[in-house]
Amino acid sequence: MSRIQELFKRKSTGVLNIYVTAGYPEKNSTLQVIQAIQANGADLIELGMPYSDPLADGPVIQESSSKAIANGMTITVLFDQLKNMRNKVNVPVILMGYMNPVLQYGFERFCEQAAAVGVDGLILPDLPEFEFESEYGAIIQKHGLDFIFLVTPETSEERLRKLDALSSGFLYAVSSSSTTGSDNQNGDISSYLMRLKAMDLKNPILVGFGIKDKATFEAACAHANGAIIGSAFIKAIGEDGDVGTTTKKFLQGVLG
Repeated sequence: MSRIQELFKRKSTGVLNIYVTAGYPEKNSTLQVIQAIQANGADLIELGMPYSDPLADGPVIQESSSKAIANGMTITVLFDQLKNMRNKVNVPVILMGYMNPVLQYGFERFCEQAAAVGVDGLILPDLPEFEFESEYGAIIQKHGLDFIFLVTPETSEERLRKLDALSSGFLYAVSSSSTTGSDNQNGDISSYLMRLKAMDLKNPILVGFGIKDKATFEAACAHANGAIIGSAFIKAIGEDGDVGTTTKKFLQGVLG
């Protein structure tokens, strides 16, 4: 059983996943931020690999990605930073990114290195379902990594069940068709989440996009296993130079 699966076996509701961009706000901030997130009550950490064209990400995460790239963050640098991560970090850690830089690095080499440093799973929004099934899924599974697919309110029931069958760890339920950090969430998402819940899917559900504070976190958790906060946290640590204090204040605001 993976760390992610163990987490959901132990805690079926109120799971908080915090997203942060690797190499932000400073090149060497990555481990400091991860440890601060863990210390202040998050259950799961989603570590974004900066990319110049992050299609699913809104302006806040795009800006953090651009700054991280300017700071000198690369996949090679990231794996070097994470090599001793498991000496201090116990919560599951997921890498989120895009296929282009991963393919440039070498897909199998990437999965091998991710597993070696203690990464638990991957989110690659632009990896097509067909290519996952025909080529990349076997490599991911070979190295013991979970893989998380994204679903949206427009995803058909047939496709939902297919993506649920292919995913392991959890399903990432995008709360709207907009980008991360957007306030345009197409109204009430509860009916969408209730529909997912009623399908009795294999994987737990975490809700992302538009989750930013205690109220939105609790609203998402009412119909799902938990939620993902990204842009609001990135904005907070970008505005205040003290990562530890800012992270504590932010997470107390969500969980307190």
